[in-house]
Amino acid sequence: MTTLVFGHKSPDTDSTGSPIIWAWYLSEVKGVPAKPVLLGEPNTEAAFVLRHWGLTKPEIISDVDAGASVVIVDTNNPAELPPSINEARIEGIIDHHMLVGGLKTKNPIDITIRPLACTATIMHDLMGDDLAKAPKAIKGAMLSCILSDTLEFRSPTTTAHDKAVAEKLAADLGVSIPDFAAQLFEAKSDVSAFSDAALLRMDSKEYNIDGKELRVSVLETTAPKILLDRKASLMASMPAVAKEDGADQVLLFIIDILKEEATLLVPNDLVKQIAEASFPCKVSGDTVVLPGIMSRKKQIIPALKI
Repeated sequence: MTTLVFGHKSPDTDSTGSPIIWAWYLSEVKGVPAKPVLLGEPNTEAAFVLRHWGLTKPEIISDVDAGASVVIVDTNNPAELPPSINEARIEGIIDHHMLVGGLKTKNPIDITIRPLACTATIMHDLMGDDLAKAPKAIKGAMLSCILSDTLEFRSPTTTAHDKAVAEKLAADLGVSIPDFAAQLFEAKSDVSAFSDAALLRMDSKEYNIDGKELRVSVLETTAPKILLDRKASLMASMPAVAKEDGADQVLLFIIDILKEEATLLVPNDLVKQIAEASFPCKVSGDTVVLPGIMSRKKQIIPALKI
């Protein structure tokens, strides 16, 4: 039986690259037949990474068969996984997010959850000396994941170890981190082809905060004006997206990578209430700038209150 390796829905670079990395390791090093798959279309940055390193885009699946052998990476949240995940045979989890709960396994499994900025950093450590066997494309995917998740070391989730691993990989590959990161962020910022609804779901996670179901979305960019120029239509699309996804409200944070700040769109009194209860700010219009806010995982989700 081939083991399927996948990350979360709305795959970013880490949830696109890490399944490829781990499926390679299982198949080529451990002798376990494995296949990377995705739970949605990769975002523009992840698509660039695939093209840049000559990697084949994994098959996109909507669900898993009962009894299928799977390894979950870059999440442990059932809401971000296939509907039948608890019917599958989960073999392992590799993640760097908080433990959510709700997954059910049919057997003891390997779980590695570490407080690092990127799943690929954990995979680097788990592979050890075996990483030397990896082709350039696998190492390139690993570097891409780390630079993406750390926002080239700007994110407060970045650890010294994430940075050291990225620098080692870049030296091995002969890659300039500033130059390559600029290419990544340029690709991430190219959202012209996406509808408002697609943007609201592009990098989005579901959370229940004080009884409210929230879709908390972030868009990381070096060109925030492009997104802010679409502010009115993005806010107008929020009620329909929330209703379709079973949420009470969509929160959209536009992360300015270069200025290291977030702009939260404020379409109604509920979001205004959340913003003022969660962050040291006073909302006077339909946006509020939050200096220093870069990370949903470390700075946004833990702060949210109603």
